Amino acid sequence: MAAAAEVAQALSRALSSLQGPDCGRAARLRALETIRAEVQERPLPAAVVQEVFGAQLVRPLARCLAGDAAERCRELALQLLRHGLSHGDRPEEALPVLLPALAQRLCPPQGFEPCEELRLGLLQLLGLLLQRCGAAVAPYLSDVIRILQATLLDHYAEVRRESCRCAVACAQAVPEHFHMQSESLINPLMQTVSHQHYRVRVDVIQATGAVIQFGNGKSVDDVLSHLAQRLFDEIPKVRQAVTTVIGEWLLHLRDRYSYFHKLIPLLLGSFTDEIPENMTLAWTYWEKIGLQWEKENEEDLKDKMDFSVSPSHYPKGVTRPGLGCRELVSRNLSKILPGLCHDITDWVENTRIKASQLLYTLLLHAEDHITQHMDLLLRTLYQACLDEESEVVRNCVKAAELIGTFVNPKVSLKLITSAFEKTPKPSCIMVLTAVIRGSPKEILQPHLTDLGNMLSQAGVCQRSEEVFYMEQLLYCVEALIEVCQEDCKEICLQLLKVLVTVMATPDSQHLKEKAEETVCSLAEVQQLDSFLCLYKQHIIQLLEWVSVSHDSWTCYSPEILQLDVIANHSGPVIGEALDDFILILKTCLQPNKDPQMRLKLFTVLSQLLQKANETVNSQGLFPSYLEIVIKDILAPNLQWHAGRTAAAIRTTAVSCLWALIHCETLSPEETLKVKDVLMPEIIAAMDEDSKISRLMGCCIVGVFLKVCGRQFDEDQLTKIYPEVLKRLDDASRDVRLAAARTLTNWFNCVKDSDMKSVMKSNIEILYQELLIHLDDQDQDTQNAVLNALKEGSILYPELLVREIEVIIHKHRTPVYCNQLLHHIQSAKEPLL
Repeated sequence: MAAAAEVAQALSRALSSLQGPDCGRAARLRALETIRAEVQERPLPAAVVQEVFGAQLVRPLARCLAGDAAERCRELALQLLRHGLSHGDRPEEALPVLLPALAQRLCPPQGFEPCEELRLGLLQLLGLLLQRCGAAVAPYLSDVIRILQATLLDHYAEVRRESCRCAVACAQAVPEHFHMQSESLINPLMQTVSHQHYRVRVDVIQATGAVIQFGNGKSVDDVLSHLAQRLFDEIPKVRQAVTTVIGEWLLHLRDRYSYFHKLIPLLLGSFTDEIPENMTLAWTYWEKIGLQWEKENEEDLKDKMDFSVSPSHYPKGVTRPGLGCRELVSRNLSKILPGLCHDITDWVENTRIKASQLLYTLLLHAEDHITQHMDLLLRTLYQACLDEESEVVRNCVKAAELIGTFVNPKVSLKLITSAFEKTPKPSCIMVLTAVIRGSPKEILQPHLTDLGNMLSQAGVCQRSEEVFYMEQLLYCVEALIEVCQEDCKEICLQLLKVLVTVMATPDSQHLKEKAEETVCSLAEVQQLDSFLCLYKQHIIQLLEWVSVSHDSWTCYSPEILQLDVIANHSGPVIGEALDDFILILKTCLQPNKDPQMRLKLFTVLSQLLQKANETVNSQGLFPSYLEIVIKDILAPNLQWHAGRTAAAIRTTAVSCLWALIHCETLSPEETLKVKDVLMPEIIAAMDEDSKISRLMGCCIVGVFLKVCGRQFDEDQLTKIYPEVLKRLDDASRDVRLAAARTLTNWFNCVKDSDMKSVMKSNIEILYQELLIHLDDQDQDTQNAVLNALKEGSILYPELLVREIEVIIHKHRTPVYCNQLLHHIQSAKEPLL
């Protein structure tokens, strides 16, 4: 008491100056400096500080703090008050004086501290009061709440942060009373939760956690959407704060059972945080929550705890959550899932990604409880798998794999199949593929036949030519082969039909190559030597499959492309099924059928005939079908009809005939049989607009002359050479060369027959015409004509010499004429 009296005596003069009505700013500053020197800068016992502080200093310092116009005076008063509260042993005695002063200075409109640093100091003083006074603050709770409502929205970030710390201190100091007014802080906290400074956001989230945990739990609904938004925050510490708050609520909130379905998604959402520390924090909390719930519901879970066995086909590399965690999700899934499914289709990309990640986590926990939510799940997955964001699709596919792992195929496949029966979409196939990949082989095996039949239905595998759709169909087949391995033998034909359809997708070479690899995989799992063995087993069935409606095919029929794939991809195997193959061609290549469709089929036939010994004639059986091919297929389509398509058909028909001849599939005997039937059409082909038709026509006539020379009569030979001669004027160099070679064969026909004398006038005309073309501008054409004339010179050499002498002076160069004369002279000498 003596020490306190001594200090009080030392302070009396300063206090008088401080409280005097006419005391100026300088005097007040000197007084405050004196007080600081006596109280703050001297080591005094706590009892002395309390006695002096409580009896003499609190009120004048509080008045100075609340109303002094000088910022320095207010600052010194604040320092002295903080010192007194920190070192005094009965700080609660200052509450009646200090709290109204703080409220007056921090709560507009009564008054407002303009200095940011002083506002921060005032809040630190409030925090010190809350910390040191504890429950004694209860009567002044309204003032504290009023202060915090204002300062939580302060423009100075540090003031907001300190306000958050004060809110936490207040909640912890008077929990019995705080819950009655805690809701008043929710609105300002939520207005601050998106502040531009991340440290403010962290403090607001922590404050929100304490305010609700020690306050009114009903406020959870008011803050959940804001906290959920903070899970997308780019700062890891902000996301970490949310995880901590939600974890603490799930462990300690009084009404947590009522909010499990709202809080669990937020905590599980942190399982996929990009920062490992945040993921670990979420898992740690979740394990504690699960164990706590197990203990609280031990009687209810007794049977499950005793007999819980991990599924043998659990996803590899994934740790199975504890029983309490699984039960919490399973029991709340019906409340969580509808909102989550809505978020997966939200317009905001980040929301969709987060929701798709959470869906996988929830299904991993729910296991076979997924079954009762299949309708909603599948509808959502069908839509989400078409998302433009690849990560959403990837997460949804992973979730669909869990359906295959945990749900009985009788249920899942039946529901998915029913979606196929309506309008199959690529996303339906994606979900089915994922379910197959997630299913154990032995569980899937009884359903293989149904799966194969469904996929090979025309309404599924031929529904669309869209590359993305066909790609998903291919992935589905790949999944079946990968999972079921050798069991795929029982649906081999159905899978082959699907793969043929995929390979027939127009304008997609990469898809065709992938499908070909899959065909090889299908053969490999059946331990066959190559994919050709698959075709060997099923070629007849495949041809029957594509030809079901071949009599009514049009150019848009997908079966044409499928037939193309079967015929070309099966290689030599097609040579074992000529009965069916030739019948399809004969039916579809009649002149009364769709011209565009005929053009496509002729292209297929032409490709096969170009390598006949490796395809249609691999077994040596094709010659027995030649008569049908030539008389019933080629000949009718060589006849002239108006139109570009008809011309294109004639071109492909000529190409097919040339392929037959060129690869020697058409023997001399067969050539002899068909020459009279085909010659008029081939001669006509030499006058087509198509260069290929003219070229092939010349080549074919040349072969006919070479093979059947003695069989041509005078009339036929007379009709042939003028048409060939016309081709020497052709714009195409290749056609001119072919025409010259054909005339060489024509000369050979006459040379070895009795018609030489009868056709002298025709030969003379030929000499004259060829000598003109011997002066062609193209050197190769000149050489070809020279060879023809050399061959023809044997017939009437003197006549040819006379013709040369008539025309030689008209040529640009006499070189070729001289070579020809030299050749004739050389041929005579041996005779002499």
